[in-house]
Formats: sequence, structure tokens, C-alpha cells
Amino acid sequence: MSQTRLIKLACGKCKRINYWSSKNKKLVERKIQLKKWCKWCRAQTVHKEVKK
Repeated sequence: MSQTRLIKLACGKCKRINYWSSKNKKLVERKIQLKKWCKWCRAQTVHKEVKK
């Protein structure tokens, strides 16, 4: 069985869920943080992994 799971990425400023990504739960134990474009903030902000 595959260990890759879908995760949600939410904007750090407005807290809206803008992106979906996948992550291998066995290899990556920490929460993912990526700098992505938020169309509501109209800027590049840090997007953090949130619970489903």
C-alpha cells in the first residue's frame, strides 16, 4: 500500500486553502511549508500544511 497521502496547503495570512499536494508520510514527518502565490492576498506567502 502506498504511503503517499494528499495534504492541504493553507495561506499563512488569510488561512484559505489554496493548494493540494502529496507527501510520503514515512519519509517526511514534519509539516510542509512552501512559499506560494495566494490570489486573495495577491502576494507570495508561506503556505502551511493543515489538517483535513
